[in-house]
Amino acid sequence: MLGRLGSGGMGRVFLGRSPGGATVAVKVVHPHFAHDDEFRARFRREVEAARRVGGAWTAPVLDAGPDDDVPWVATGYVAGPSLSDAVAEHGPLPEETLRPMGAGLAEALAAVHGLGLVHRDVKPSNVLLTLDGPRLIDFGIARATDGTASLTASGASVGSPGYMSPEQILGRPVTGAGDVFSLGAVLVFAATGQSPFPGDSAPTLLYLVVHEEPQLHGLTGELGELALACLSKDPAGRPEPAELVDRLTAGGEAAHLVRPGWLPPPVTEQISRRAVELLAMEAQPAAAPERRDDGLPSGPVPLQQAEYGPGAFGPPPVLDGTAPGAAAGAGAPGAPPADGAAAAATPPAGAAGAALGAAAATGPERRAEVGLRSRRFSCTLVLSVAGALAALGLGLFLVPGLLDDGGADRPQAQNPTGGNSAGNGNDSGNEDGAGGSGGAATDSPSPDPTKTVDSVPDRFLGTWNGEVLQDNGVPNGRVSVEIEEGGKGEYVAYFDYSLYDVAHCYSRAKLTAATGGSLVLREEDDPARKNSEGVCAPGTSEVTLTHKGGATVEYRSDAEASGNPRATLRKGGG
Repeated sequence: MLGRLGSGGMGRVFLGRSPGGATVAVKVVHPHFAHDDEFRARFRREVEAARRVGGAWTAPVLDAGPDDDVPWVATGYVAGPSLSDAVAEHGPLPEETLRPMGAGLAEALAAVHGLGLVHRDVKPSNVLLTLDGPRLIDFGIARATDGTASLTASGASVGSPGYMSPEQILGRPVTGAGDVFSLGAVLVFAATGQSPFPGDSAPTLLYLVVHEEPQLHGLTGELGELALACLSKDPAGRPEPAELVDRLTAGGEAAHLVRPGWLPPPVTEQISRRAVELLAMEAQPAAAPERRDDGLPSGPVPLQQAEYGPGAFGPPPVLDGTAPGAAAGAGAPGAPPADGAAAAATPPAGAAGAALGAAAATGPERRAEVGLRSRRFSCTLVLSVAGALAALGLGLFLVPGLLDDGGADRPQAQNPTGGNSAGNGNDSGNEDGAGGSGGAATDSPSPDPTKTVDSVPDRFLGTWNGEVLQDNGVPNGRVSVEIEEGGKGEYVAYFDYSLYDVAHCYSRAKLTAATGGSLVLREEDDPARKNSEGVCAPGTSEVTLTHKGGATVEYRSDAEASGNPRATLRKGGG
């Protein structure tokens, strides 16, 4: 267990890691539900059904313990804020966000209804926003509370009063139309920042839902019409999820609307911050296990060197927050993996969090592993703290102060003649390496950009900077490269990948080929400079720099795992 995420009407939610390396959310049911035999039977049946739920807009159920003393269920962890948090912090969402969000949620409901399930708790806090689309969570779990979904003798209700359908509140049979009602309320909240049934107490909210017409708070146009149709008191008058998808996408599907930039920039940054927080949590070294009286070590379970996969997830912690103990074995710090697996392929040198960014950009089903010192861990992104993870590859909008800047100046290359390489004077320098007093540099004729050369052309010399993007347009931070004189097989370029000046990953590169207008470099870790802890992975990649004329160079890397990053570099500036 890595920490506690929160709590709700059903139970507490913890962040954990499976033996297979997956980041998971573990929901531990409140004890009073555990004593209800009917609840347990429904929970068991619906968890099994929920295992079949998949697709781009849900978090998969990985494992569960319906028969444990305290029932629990583990789902894939999605890196991203809830809709309720995003709106509270950043305000209502624009239409270009509302349409793909609504369509994605409607597609998720259509898929689940097709399995004979009803969500029964669609609300803003059960909608997560990620870089590659929305996620609807808690499938199958709300259905397990069917026997207590209406008001109980004590007046308590399992659900969210402002988002429950009238029939659910009244204890009548609930169908998929109830989820559509809740989705309509969610759309109004996302668009306006207010519930369609505003009230300051549960009884007031329940009364308004059953007896009063919804308030759209100025939401007009097609979105207002759709929300109003969803909020019909009559279940038969509400549209089907497929109809919602069709109208929100103009006859297409949600995936066509989810593209880079579908979320407002402040929400994108929030997602990335959460991803970095998880990354920092994962990077904490495991404490040395304590010894028990029987001679077996106990204490926190160390991160294991294991492949990502749907491994069985053990029992969650007891509700007092005590973490389960575990015997140290092959997974202990410094020990080899139990299965003897070789280290996973790693992102290119200097690519901080590159594998995380790739997972974020390709959706929850893609997993990437990051090599880190003597261990590796994997994350499920959307940029998964949220699939976590939601990182931005190199550009993880890091929280200031979260990661130490372990940067160190690169030793300056020595000028064997002691002269000023930029000058064209005749002084050769003195004995202690002081530069000569050569005159100012003069422009030299541009070399033939197609002619093969054996060394770095003068036009590339100097420092180049620029913002990096993945090939799908997702920002990837900033890169600075200093290019020096040298020939094939020599180190001629030194890279600094900056995570918004909070963390740095350093690399160096040998010249492998060159023309008058391009350089091909083999990039690797730079042992002379210390990377920021917990964000950089070793490895190599091929980088191509193409001079575009003037003071502009095009940067491209073949690092597929980090999104084939590219950048337009400018000499001496951004």
